[in-house]
Amino acid sequence: MSSFVLDKESFVRRIKRLYTEWKAPSTGHDDALSNLDCIMSVVGVDEDVVYSKSMALQLWLLGYELTDTISVFASDAIYFLTSKKKIEFLKQAQNISEEGVPEIKLLVRDRTDKDKANFDKLIKTIQNSKKGKRLGVFTKDAFPGEFSEAWKKMLTGAKFEHVDISTIIAYLMCPKDESEINNIRKASLVSMDIFNKYLKDEIMDIIDSDRKVKHTKLADGCEAAITEKKYTSGLDPRLLDMAYPPIIQSGGAYSLKFSAAADKNHLHFGVIVCSLGARYKSYCSNISRTFLVNPTETMQENYTFLVNVQEEILKLLVPNAKLCEVYDTTLAYVKKEKPSMVDNLTKSFGFAMGLEFRENSIVIGPKCQALIKKNMVFNLHVGISNLSNADAADKEGKTYALFIGDTVLVGDQGPASVMTPSKKKIKNVGIFIKDDDDEEEDVDDKKAAKPDQSTEILGRSKRNAVLESKLRNEINTEEKRKEHQRELAQALNERAKERLAKQGNSKEVEKVRKNTVSYKSMSQIPREPEVKELKLYVDKKYETVIMPVFGIQVPFHISTIKNISQSVEGEYTYLRINFFHPGATMGRNEGGLYPQPEATFVKEVTYRSSNVKEHGEVAAASSNLNNAFRLIKEVQKRFKTREAEEREKEDLVKQDTLILSQNKGNPKLKDLYIRPNIVTKRMTGSLEAHTNGFRYISVRGDKVDILYNNIKSAFFQPCDGEMIILLHFHLKYAIMFGKKKHVDVQFYTEVGEITTDLGKHQHMHDRDDLAAEQAERELRHKLKTAFKSFCEKVEGMTKSLVEFDTPFRELGFPGAPFRSTVTLQPTSGSLVNLTEWPPFVITLDDVELVHFERVQFHLRNFDMIFVFKEYNKKVAMVNAIPMNMLDHVKEWLNSCDIRYSEGVQSLNWQKIMKTIVDDPEGFFDQGGWTFLDPESGSEADNESAESEEDEAYNPTDAESDDETDEDDSEYSEASEDESDDSDELGSDEESGKDWSDLEREAAEEDRNNDYNTDDKRNGKFESKKHGKSSKHSRREREEQRSSHSKKHKSNSSSSSHLKSSSSKHGSSSSPSKSSKDKYHNRDKHHSSSSSGHKSNSKDKDRKRSRDDSRDNGHKSKKSRH
Repeated sequence: MSSFVLDKESFVRRIKRLYTEWKAPSTGHDDALSNLDCIMSVVGVDEDVVYSKSMALQLWLLGYELTDTISVFASDAIYFLTSKKKIEFLKQAQNISEEGVPEIKLLVRDRTDKDKANFDKLIKTIQNSKKGKRLGVFTKDAFPGEFSEAWKKMLTGAKFEHVDISTIIAYLMCPKDESEINNIRKASLVSMDIFNKYLKDEIMDIIDSDRKVKHTKLADGCEAAITEKKYTSGLDPRLLDMAYPPIIQSGGAYSLKFSAAADKNHLHFGVIVCSLGARYKSYCSNISRTFLVNPTETMQENYTFLVNVQEEILKLLVPNAKLCEVYDTTLAYVKKEKPSMVDNLTKSFGFAMGLEFRENSIVIGPKCQALIKKNMVFNLHVGISNLSNADAADKEGKTYALFIGDTVLVGDQGPASVMTPSKKKIKNVGIFIKDDDDEEEDVDDKKAAKPDQSTEILGRSKRNAVLESKLRNEINTEEKRKEHQRELAQALNERAKERLAKQGNSKEVEKVRKNTVSYKSMSQIPREPEVKELKLYVDKKYETVIMPVFGIQVPFHISTIKNISQSVEGEYTYLRINFFHPGATMGRNEGGLYPQPEATFVKEVTYRSSNVKEHGEVAAASSNLNNAFRLIKEVQKRFKTREAEEREKEDLVKQDTLILSQNKGNPKLKDLYIRPNIVTKRMTGSLEAHTNGFRYISVRGDKVDILYNNIKSAFFQPCDGEMIILLHFHLKYAIMFGKKKHVDVQFYTEVGEITTDLGKHQHMHDRDDLAAEQAERELRHKLKTAFKSFCEKVEGMTKSLVEFDTPFRELGFPGAPFRSTVTLQPTSGSLVNLTEWPPFVITLDDVELVHFERVQFHLRNFDMIFVFKEYNKKVAMVNAIPMNMLDHVKEWLNSCDIRYSEGVQSLNWQKIMKTIVDDPEGFFDQGGWTFLDPESGSEADNESAESEEDEAYNPTDAESDDETDEDDSEYSEASEDESDDSDELGSDEESGKDWSDLEREAAEEDRNNDYNTDDKRNGKFESKKHGKSSKHSRREREEQRSSHSKKHKSNSSSSSHLKSSSSKHGSSSSPSKSSKDKYHNRDKHHSSSSSGHKSNSKDKDRKRSRDDSRDNGHKSKKSRH
């Protein structure tokens, strides 16, 4: 028990509530506590007892169930009598010294005298508490066992007046705090998962396959499902249990009570009533639903009415309302709407729920006077029984019942929130079976169906109910998705206009290079001998090189020197110094680097010195150049390093100072690695949460501070299916460490062997391997628990200022945001890949829209472009997403209310975004983002706006065939180059030739080659070469076909919607030019190029005639078309 941790904060808070209510009762409907002298509870050992008030009180205070334990709550002290191991756990409470919390005393059981001395001490404590007569107990709790029986005898002999406090203690525990609500929420989530993912699918499958399955088997399946991970939402199965045995009822025998049990009758395909509930950390939940198979109109009306009744009750569950008044108001509603149903209603509409599944004293019934309080949790259920169905085909279907129930939480005001929001309308629970004989009638019914009868029902035709329902649901889902996207598209442009109007015309200011000055006055110039002797001198202090120019000492700051080179030629050494000047670099904003770009600049200076040492000299004259070369390099390196650091620091936002907390109980994780590394070598360290931020300290003493108010997104990725477990922080503003600024910081630890020794002989049943696997599983669980606890403590400590988001692994899809393909996983507000480095983090709130590129049926992959709301920001691209994930990604984006579009072409986003930023009003006046819609036809127009530098991949049939055979990659540079060359060099006449014409020309050429053979040897040579020529001709024909399709596609595209045009190189090849010439010219470094440069037509004809005459001598080398 020493490993268990007591939640001291909850213990103190709940003890105070108990003693406050005891001293000054605030409950009007029950005053049992007011006249008590002492309170006592005993918990024995009985596995058959699932719920008891004694256990509930113990769990509520301590968080754990302690068997064979007596608790005595006196006016001035609290006594616990239990075994030695449990005393170790309770010692955590003994050290608490808070106002309003009595002294806690612990008594260890003594088996030598069967606890007689301890019992006497407890009896005296009760007698000394107040008047020592009236003892508050739970009269219905009776635990067997020697310990409990001995204590019962002692109490009987003491002759105390026993008062039952079950009702008032239950009411005291009813309002739940945040941790209790979270536990019930998790329990409700498991209940929903078992119902939706297991029970509902199982019943559908039974109906579809027309199997006979007993109710008990279905109930047992639900109990088994709670042990499977896919139904438990990632919760620890050891903390989960069923709140009660699941209840499945059908075939006319219905009992709408939770004390009912599933019988051994087979499932009847009529009305099926299902109830189940899960417990998490002993907190209960419940969900009840009714499936209707082939319901009549009357049955559907009755069910809809029942759903409306439950919604009315939800509205009435508000703080300070009496439960009996809620019942009376609901009954009046039923009498008004359907008087005939009053006698068929259940006798109560729910009860309070928490550590006990049913609290009998707090019921939504006619006699309960208890007031509703905020954060009470109810099992709200309403049912109608003993209803008749005259249209039923069998006797089992003649009588039916309807029942729905949910776990609900009372808030500040009505209606109460449903914690099990599983769909329960008739379209979600109605199952319509269609027989083969009724198919023709169904067709006529569909034609004559009314427009408003669009209920989503699960049908079966030819024993295929589930398949049809899924297809119908998929169609409806696609239509809903398109409709939702149309709504998003309409709102997108309006929101973007408003946002740009608020931002105003803020343009980036060009950065001017800092004007460096070597010396501010002549007095700073050094008086060294080298300077006087007109030699090169490097001044390290002022980072300046003093050079003699025409006999004058001229200082040049190191920042003006571009590079230097040294060479030795014969007896002389040459030192060449190149300077920065306008035109030296082909940058866009070069003008901003020079304050006076119109001034005269020195481009380069070269010095020469002799290598020969003269008589009487210590060293050769060239030693000055050698020394200068070395020092200039050294100073230049130091200057560039400092400049890089200053550039890194330019955009840094000053952070607040971290306030260190001296509390020893701060959340802390040890043995963590940090990414990116502080230094080259990887080091561990510890991460600790303080008052306003985190501090990471490495073993070397390096510190990294991350403030809470600078965290944009925090992620916790468990080690499920991964080799590391990590915490990742995506920051609002970059922080500086390791001489670089970083927006993403990650702390992680490894949970297994990243590498495996393949040389080791392994066996499946090797004991060492089995032990290692078991150790790894235990390590994973331990780390997961530690990280999760750290996250929960930080969230509580910061009052949810920092909330850790966990990626949804099941929603992940592969993609390549950088160089390699990784698994991208959505979270509640982001799309991330945190395992590989660099990380990929996209915050969905920053995304304007998503565009899918290269969406074509014959391609395996497509690309995904994220356009941000801040148009100056570069778009983010994810490449190589498998085509079969397209619908999955669309569904996810649609659920996040993000607009998406798709197209077959890769767009030049740099030019598009520049056009938008330059003239946003004009962009939105022309329709804005509607140009991306496939229906608009504008996407094809954008092809003309793209330059050849974009490397857009437009596969043709020939290329796609080649890629399939040769390489699985969608990016085949070789085929792209070939298609580009054929586009440039091929003529319009060639590209227009038919395939049959090309075949005929190839056949004629083959015949000509056969006729031109002169002798046997030459014939053999030519026939051998001809084999290659046919291969070349096929390849050329494929390229011409590719060129033709590409040209046709290019010609079909019109001017860009964005009016951003780019020039393409025009073809300068003559119409009569053959493909042989094309290949020959490519080998000759593009003698007849299509680069757009003007050339003399006579020169072209002369060059072409030379090429033809050269080729006539080698006809067999390449075929002509």
